[in-house]
Amino acid sequence: CIMAKSVIEYYDTLKHFKEECLFLRDVALQSGLIETIKWGCPVYTTNRDENICGIAAFKSYCGLWFFQGSLLIDAKGYLTNAQAGKTKALRQWRFESIKDIKKAPILSYLKEAIKNCEAGKKVPVTKQREIEMPSELVEKLSKNIKLHKAWEDLSHSCKWEYAEYIREAKRPETKQNRLDKITPMILEKVGLNDKYKK
Repeated sequence: CIMAKSVIEYYDTLKHFKEECLFLRDVALQSGLIETIKWGCPVYTTNRDENICGIAAFKSYCGLWFFQGSLLIDAKGYLTNAQAGKTKALRQWRFESIKDIKKAPILSYLKEAIKNCEAGKKVPVTKQREIEMPSELVEKLSKNIKLHKAWEDLSHSCKWEYAEYIREAKRPETKQNRLDKITPMILEKVGLNDKYKK
């Protein structure tokens, strides 16, 4: 996902699937959702700021993801769990052309997601894994305000992955090499394994 500062910036800078994403945007807005930017991507919420769906473009497809997608009745199997084993709730709907989008019953899925949200339906959140911060990472963050701020903006799972990556290194040199590698990634607010998730 492009780490944009506004919805307009996100759509304006798209290199792949711009037309498709703008069409998805129109459908999301038709459903009455409010448009905002979160985690650098367009997210569509209720008027109580509850996340319903998001839109993102990747190299080979564009996607609409539902934050509580596993609660949707998906009889035809349009939705996939892009992070199987990591998320119980999130579901993604992938598209490769404007034609696919135009014939898909997206609005009915959005309305069902909104209805579920209004009814208070949510997938139970499992307890997050505790982050054991290695001293090397703590020291690095304490010496760099910009890096510390970027770290605070990361999701819990991203922080856990980075902490484990440093912690599991046996030699001080390896820890330092890994710290050097992840510093620009943290500043860009991307996860350690994000490139493998696309």
